[in-house]
Amino acid sequence: MSSAQNALPPKLDRIVERFKRRDNPKQRYEQLLWYAKKLEAMPEDSKTPENKVNGCVSQVFITADLVDGKVRYQGDSDAQLVKGLVAFLIEGLNDLPPADILQVTPDFIEETGLKVSLTPSRANGFYNIFQTMKKKALGFELTTTNPPSS
Repeated sequence: MSSAQNALPPKLDRIVERFKRRDNPKQRYEQLLWYAKKLEAMPEDSKTPENKVNGCVSQVFITADLVDGKVRYQGDSDAQLVKGLVAFLIEGLNDLPPADILQVTPDFIEETGLKVSLTPSRANGFYNIFQTMKKKALGFELTTTNPPSS
């Protein structure tokens, strides 16, 4: 992940390329719904206020765990398209070290063509979900680079 272009992590890059090949908004929506169906179920007890994504019209929840130095996300939404956005981001960012996630900039959202296909509130929600995931990665990065002293 270097260069002025901010290369994307391989899995996220593949997903972005998949969306770029979709010519019309209907195909992009179908792709999002496909991701929504693939999303692993999130335990109900994880749907807490601390895990809720702010700034989304729909109910969106994201959790993150650090496993062997890599971030593992889980998420859910009560709206299918938004659930697809959650799944898209989880698929693209799961199993990366926190530092790699922190290097990803939201520019890739433009490349997918989704911003044009989504309502402004959903596009904004996508950005908020992404920012929430980065914030959780930052928390892990800070605790692994500056472990609390006992």
